[in-house]
Parts: sequence; C-alpha cells; structure tokens
Amino acid sequence: MTASEKAKAKAEQAAGAAMEATGRAVGNERLTAKGRAAKTMGAARETKESAKDMGKH
Repeated sequence: MTASEKAKAKAEQAAGAAMEATGRAVGNERLTAKGRAAKTMGAARETKESAKDMGKH
C-alpha cells in the first residue's frame, strides 16, 4: 500500500467517525449515516490496497 493511499484511507475513516459522532450527538440520523458510509468507504479502500500489496509479494 502506498503511503498516500494509506493516509487517504485513514483520513476517510477518521472523518467518518467524526461525522457519525457528531450526528449522534445532535440527533441527526442523516449525518450519522453519512459518517458510517465514509468509515466503510475508508475501510474498503484500505482493504483494497492491502490486497494489492499481497499480490506483489
């Protein structure tokens, strides 16, 4: 996994977690769902990059 892709994945997961927490704090289900989706996308990106790395070795 390239460092930039790993950073993007972690940043996306962190932003999603922040959105989800904010949504829960203010009772906004739409924001909570957007946060969950962003976390999932970050995790998917990380998994994809890890799979690419395993193919290289």
